[in-house]
Formats: sequence, structure tokens, C-alpha cells
Amino acid sequence: MAEFPVTKTDEEWRRILTPEQYQILRGHATERAGSCALNTEKRTGTFSCAGCGQELFTNETKFNSGTGWPSFYAPRPGAIGTTVDRSYGMTRTEVHCSRCGGHLGHVFPDGPPPTGERYCINGAVLNFTPK
Repeated sequence: MAEFPVTKTDEEWRRILTPEQYQILRGHATERAGSCALNTEKRTGTFSCAGCGQELFTNETKFNSGTGWPSFYAPRPGAIGTTVDRSYGMTRTEVHCSRCGGHLGHVFPDGPPPTGERYCINGAVLNFTPK
């Protein structure tokens, strides 16, 4: 198992996260599409990890993918790590917070320019701070 700068016991994670956040960040779950208000957030600002507070994305790289989850074409430098996810009979690239290792979502190669990537992120595990 990888080591991250922010580590907590399972009990500590359960204390600081909501049940939904815990299931997503620590259990690799996925929120129901369209269930998070951050999907339609358009104000200038920063999206950070609900587990450790690390800044992950800015609204400058957010776009409407039509998928029902907040989508971004690029993370903040160094904020995201990736692993191969072979669950559900598919091979996908999972993205996690590089600071606490929390599961955020997946990245796909069907995003807009300039990167062509779509970071499909569970909004329940993001905190938004307007600029």
C-alpha cells in the first residue's frame, strides 16, 4: 500500500468524513450521477479534497461534460496521482489525491483541448472555495 503525507486510521477517517465521503474517498465508491451541486458550480474558485484540504482543481479547467459529475480537463500540478482500476470488467485510470490517497474518480481520454483529458470527479469529496 502506498504511503501518503496525510495518513489517518480508519476510525479517524470515519470521524472527519460524512458517510458518503468515507465510502467514496476510502472505499472507492461513486456518487449517483447528478447528485452533487458542485456539478453546476460556475463561480471562479478552487476545488479541494474533502479529506485533507489539498487544492485539486480550479474552475478555470472545469467544463460541462454532460456526464452528471464535475469534470475538469487538468488538475493543479502535483495534486493528483493515478492507478490502474480493473474493477467491473473494465480497465480505467483511477485518480486519487496525492496528499491523502483518497479516491476522487477517474480520468478518461475524451476531454476538450488543450489536454484532451476528462477528470470525472465525485463532487461529494470536493470542497469549493470561491475566489
